[in-house]
Amino acid sequence: MGYQYNANDTETVERLRGFIGMLNEEFDKGSVIVVEGKRDAEALSKVGFTGSPAVFHHFRGIADFLDSHDSAGKKIILLLDMDRTGRYLTSRLVSQLQSHRNNVSLSYKRALAKITNGKVRHVEDLVIYAPRLSGITGSRKDLYFYT
Repeated sequence: MGYQYNANDTETVERLRGFIGMLNEEFDKGSVIVVEGKRDAEALSKVGFTGSPAVFHHFRGIADFLDSHDSAGKKIILLLDMDRTGRYLTSRLVSQLQSHRNNVSLSYKRALAKITNGKVRHVEDLVIYAPRLSGITGSRKDLYFYT
């Protein structure tokens, strides 16, 4: 992590708390949350995500991922990194999933960029907020207006 983050910025922390709460709610409703790698999944867990994200790199490429998640009507939330590889995978997955009539959402990826002012480009970087975000549950309805 070469960037300096201000993990003590109260507004950012509160908005992230709402973001994670909404991700938890999405997962509870049956949405599939997709991250790139194991460290991304671990970071989400450390900041309070209670679900089990689909880790893209556990699959043997895009076709294998699509075969495993090709159930029309299921919402798929892509939270891939904002680097070159993540952007490439996101664009490929969006076009493939949409052609299979899946409901694909990039709104959480955009919200994360907005909440952190573009500073968190890799989901695994969220761990710096973990000490301030520990103990989050998806039941805090009052936090949802932050995104």
